[in-house]
Amino acid sequence: MAKYMLIMRGTDESVAKMMETPFEDMIEAMGRFNEEMIRAGVLVATEGLDDPSQGVVVDFSGETPVVTDGPYGETKELFGGFCLLDVASKEEAVEWAKRLPAITGSKVEIRRVPGIDEFPQDNEWIVREREWRERTGQI
Repeated sequence: MAKYMLIMRGTDESVAKMMETPFEDMIEAMGRFNEEMIRAGVLVATEGLDDPSQGVVVDFSGETPVVTDGPYGETKELFGGFCLLDVASKEEAVEWAKRLPAITGSKVEIRRVPGIDEFPQDNEWIVREREWRERTGQI
């Protein structure tokens, strides 16, 4: 099994369409999808994000980080939320993504999440992280 993150991305247009959808309808559609993933035993975590106008960006382009408040100027794609799945393959993650109740015009990016075992086990920072994961029940 491997972990894959389904990253929900919307455009300005698809986000506008989503805002026209009754909130209860969105909650029900995602709730049904989440329930399906729970029953299949693949859901690890899922979260949606607040409106981008409430966020900030920390930009490291210069010597000193610059913080900019939202809303942002022209946005090509907005990261709106994610599902973290534990599935057998990338192909299975793709199949789940294709079933996501998404708004027309949005996209889902799928990325594998490397496990801690894939990093050098003799590195002190990896050792510390492994200890933390064991203490918090993540391993």
